[in-house]
Parts: sequence; structure tokens; C-alpha cells
Amino acid sequence: MSSKPFNISLTKRDRKRKLRSGEVVVNTRWVLNYSDPKSGQRTQLFFVRQKDAIAKRNEIQAAVETRAYVPDRDAITVADAVARWLEGRRGDVKGRTLLEYEKGARYITGPLLVSATPAQRRAFTETGLVPEGASLAPMLGPMKVNRLGTGDIRAFHKLLVSEVGASSAARAKKYLGSALSLAAEDLGIRPPTMPTRLKAAPRVRKAILTPAQIAAVLTAAEADPERGAYVAFPFLAGTRPSEQLALLWEDVDFERNVIRIRRMQEMDGRQCDVTKTDAGRRDIPMSVRLRAVLVSWREICPRREGEPHRVFPGLGKRQAWPLPRVGGGGILLYANFRTRMWALLLKRAGVPYVTPHSARHAFISILQAEGIEVGLVAQIAGHKSPAVTLSHYTQAVRGGEAASIAIDRAFAA
Repeated sequence: MSSKPFNISLTKRDRKRKLRSGEVVVNTRWVLNYSDPKSGQRTQLFFVRQKDAIAKRNEIQAAVETRAYVPDRDAITVADAVARWLEGRRGDVKGRTLLEYEKGARYITGPLLVSATPAQRRAFTETGLVPEGASLAPMLGPMKVNRLGTGDIRAFHKLLVSEVGASSAARAKKYLGSALSLAAEDLGIRPPTMPTRLKAAPRVRKAILTPAQIAAVLTAAEADPERGAYVAFPFLAGTRPSEQLALLWEDVDFERNVIRIRRMQEMDGRQCDVTKTDAGRRDIPMSVRLRAVLVSWREICPRREGEPHRVFPGLGKRQAWPLPRVGGGGILLYANFRTRMWALLLKRAGVPYVTPHSARHAFISILQAEGIEVGLVAQIAGHKSPAVTLSHYTQAVRGGEAASIAIDRAFAA
């Protein structure tokens, strides 16, 4: 890097243009002028807004002073940064999660099909053909990371909100932040400040059962020796469906009284030896009731070649009574679990239908309502941070009278 003092100036340029109507308009541009600290080449950067130019000037000055400056020709593009981030996640997350990352990454790198329906957008992804009435809008992919500004990210987010929705926009912004942070760590690139006060995605609370309704489900489950364990387990262990269906008997430690979560099952039945996050690898303590359910189930659980293998396998085909089922012990697909075990037991218990994942929400919320500290709840649930537990999974499972009683108890004379 040059030993000469680094000077960067900000100037204002007004350019007059005469329109066809005869009206004269003035276009204002703010220009940063400096000599590249490494190459000595004269460089000019143009901005529409003064505050963006000032922010970029401060960023360049800070990079030069900390010896983290990267010339434009050496800087990677946003698409390169996203590709590096995706490659780093490969093998660390299950396939379905990686596909979601890749889908969100396409919103970052672009181009984005605008003025299109969701069906047209899916068809464009598969065929590359732009439907009539739609058009392609460039996104952040071709932009150099060192040229990326907060204003660019704000405009990118605003376009996504209008075209694909606030939830997808929030997810894409989150992935962009992760990719830029990785580039900063590995390549010494100074990422722009992420914009604030953006339109937030609506928070949709998952429908969960009340403690009384869950008690009814557990009673119905314990009365069904063939399917009951499948339905009782997530309410008593708080696992994700993909974790439950991948569980092996070798993961159930009756001596230590814990269940080891070490793998997940994809929707198509394939197993992967990774969890959703690194924190997903955990030991879940068994309650007395959960232990009793599993001990009873292990005695009659379908086996593979005569040995216990999967905790929640396919049941196989039914034969004429009193002959046992045949062909059980193999993979149980999530779709079959929902229709053949889950929905059946909930209907028998007389409770509204909720998704299997809602059992995890109920488990976490009830632990919180019972006064278990959030750090322990996050550890049992496999959350990287207690903030995730508080912001996404904790829901009210008691009525307002519980709060009133707590207030009266706190201020009792």
C-alpha cells in the first residue's frame, strides 16, 4: 500500500438537462475522488444521496487506516460471497435446509422475475423462460461487495417485499448478512451496515394445544400400544419430526436416562448425520412418563432382522388376526406418520388437528410457563441461543388469570 497520505474528497456536481418539453432540470450527483491506495489509480464514485457518499467515504477511510482496504478490482461480487457461504454450509446442514438456503440465495443474486404470479415464478426457475407480462429485475449478485451500501440493501429488501412477500424478503436479508459476515472474516472485506426499520414479516403463531388437550392426547396414546408412542413422544421430548423419525434405539440411553439427538431424516426417508444446527446435537432428559412409554414400546416395536433398530419404524402390513404384521422395522415417511398415526390419535382424543411440529412448540412453551429457566429450555430444545427460544417458540399456554394470581402473590402483605 502506498506510503503517501490518503486523501479522499467529496464534491457536488450539478448537471443541467433540457427535456423535450423545454423544461430544464438539474441532476445532482455527489462524487468521491481519491487515488487508490494500492494502485495509485484515480478513482471516482458517484452517489445520488449525500449521506450515502459520506457513509462510503467513512468506510473507505476506515479500511485504509486499518489496512483492510481492498481495491475494486480485487473485491468479490455479492454472488461470489453468497456462493462461498452456501458451500460452507454444505455438509453442515441437512439437504432440505440447504435447498431453502439456495432458494433464498436466488433472491439475492437475481435476476428476479417481477410482475409475476408464484406459479409463473416457479416455472421460470425450472425453464428460464420469462412469461408474458413479466420482466427481469437485476439484484445484488453482480455488485462488488466493497461497493455495496446500506441504501442498496434497503432497495433490494423493498423490492422483495413488494414482489415475493415480507417473509421471503426477511429470509433473504438474513442470508445476505451471513454471507457478508463470512466474507468479512475470511477475506478482510468490510461489509456495509445492514439497514434498520425495514418492514417486518408478519409473525404467525403456530396453533398449539392447551395442557388439558395434550393430557387428553397422551391418555389416548397410552391406550394405543401400537401407535401411541409415535404421538406421545414429541409432546414429551420436544423434538422436531425429522429428529423423531431418525431416532435409533442405540440413541436411547436408559442407563443415563437421556435421548441422544444426532441425526435427522429427510422428507423422502433419507437419513443425514447432521442436525438442523450445531446446537441440535443434544441430549434430552427423559421424564418418568416418557421413559415408561419407551420401555413399553421397545418390547413390541417392529425390528430389523430380529434386532431393535429404529425407534419409530414403519409398522409393516397387517395380516388376518391373530397373525402379526409383516415387513415392519424400516423407514417411516413423514407423510405416512402424519396420516396413519398422528391425525388418527388426535381425532380419537377429540382435540383440534395441529401439525406434529406444534408438539415441539407446546413442549417449549409449557417448560417456560412452568418456570424452567430459558437457558436450560434452549439447551433441551437444541437452540443456538435462548433468544431463539424467546422470540420464536414461547407462546402463552395459560389464561390471563395466571398473571393476575402471580401479581397478587408478588404484592401480598
